Amino acid sequence: MPTHPLYAVVPAAGIGTRMESEIPKQYLTINNFPIIHYSLTTLIEHPEIEKIVVVLHPQDHWFSELLIANHPKVKVVIGGGERADSVLNGINALPEQGRVLVHDAARPCLTRDDLVKLIAAWKPQHGAILANEVRDTMKRGALDRTIVETVPREQLYHALTPQLFELGLLRETLTAALAQHQVITDEASAMEWASHPVQLVIGRSDNIKVTRPEDLQLAQLFLTQQGRIGQGEV
Repeated sequence: MPTHPLYAVVPAAGIGTRMESEIPKQYLTINNFPIIHYSLTTLIEHPEIEKIVVVLHPQDHWFSELLIANHPKVKVVIGGGERADSVLNGINALPEQGRVLVHDAARPCLTRDDLVKLIAAWKPQHGAILANEVRDTMKRGALDRTIVETVPREQLYHALTPQLFELGLLRETLTAALAQHQVITDEASAMEWASHPVQLVIGRSDNIKVTRPEDLQLAQLFLTQQGRIGQGEV
């Protein structure tokens, strides 16, 4: 048994209204497999990850119909009102100690190499997240969508997932942040609020989150380039 056993939590309780779809975006298909299949496969195939908790909406009836839902590494719990609530529910279904990766259900293009790089960057009492350096010119806009100012892009990063933390520390931090009604947009933001250091690990730019309809074709292109289109169930 490793000194710091490794687990994963995959929040999948969102509805994804921007996809303009009748079903949650994680169940839209790419080459006959739902997005969440690809998101989970990379985690399942990593030998260090012992358990993956998938956090579902109370009315979710899609996940149980998937073959991947029966994988012995996969466990299901019900989520909360916001992402942070769902992640905390997932963490509370795991043992007290270890490491936990949190990965978006709608981020199907995570590669094994990026996952290995992230795990290698973890240190006790620290967090580590995959991130991309901002390449475009950044603008701050007003409510009417006119430009207020150009924001220097130096030292700006797009936060990606997975995000990796000490399990007990993340549980404690999320619990405290939610109790104080903090706005938690990702797990790293909770750690920042509590002044815990988080390492930026530069990941691949094809690790996209499927949010809008056009993202689905882009994800299919990236999965094809990665050689993952057509792979069978794990």
